[in-house]
Amino acid sequence: MAIVIVDYDVGNLRSVQKGLETVGARAEISRDPEEIMAAHAMVLPGVGAFAECMNNLREYKLVDVVRDFIGSGRPFLGICVGYQILFELSEEFGRCEGMGVFKGSCVRFEFKAAPGMKIPHMGWNQVRYVKPGRLFRGIENGSDFYFVHSYYPVPEEDIVVSVTEYGDTFASSVEKGSVFATQFHPEKSQRAGLKVLENFSNFASEGR
Repeated sequence: MAIVIVDYDVGNLRSVQKGLETVGARAEISRDPEEIMAAHAMVLPGVGAFAECMNNLREYKLVDVVRDFIGSGRPFLGICVGYQILFELSEEFGRCEGMGVFKGSCVRFEFKAAPGMKIPHMGWNQVRYVKPGRLFRGIENGSDFYFVHSYYPVPEEDIVVSVTEYGDTFASSVEKGSVFATQFHPEKSQRAGLKVLENFSNFASEGR
């Protein structure tokens, strides 16, 4: 199995799988720990509430599996809430602890400088690079990607690759070692999103 997409009853699993298959990757959906740990790379999608995602991972006993996979140094991609739960906690519906892979917390849009903007942030928006990122090879700076979210992480370490503005300026992607994560949905972002998935699948096939 080249790439495993973690099935924990949340996320656009089939859409992510179809996107990876479109760029020539072999991807399987699984919640079996042995199958997950045998993969060359992992994708952790996520749609919905932070707490629900964490509770489902706990229910299926996958929290340590995901942590161990990340610790193995193999390529990992978190998408949307699958990005957010890599952090220590979220303010969504009260304090909820995340996986603690990264230092930082997830906060709600406040729009102090832009009253009247709607939550959730939903639709196309620009992604602006703040430093080179391997997921974005071959993608023009300022390209549009598709977002659906009301909360966003505030990293407390130097891992931010891109930012996006929606009232607030937030970290729309991060990278640390072989761990990549995006607030936007590459599987819904047409050509640019497919290029992100292609770049990630190349890391998987190269084993880094």
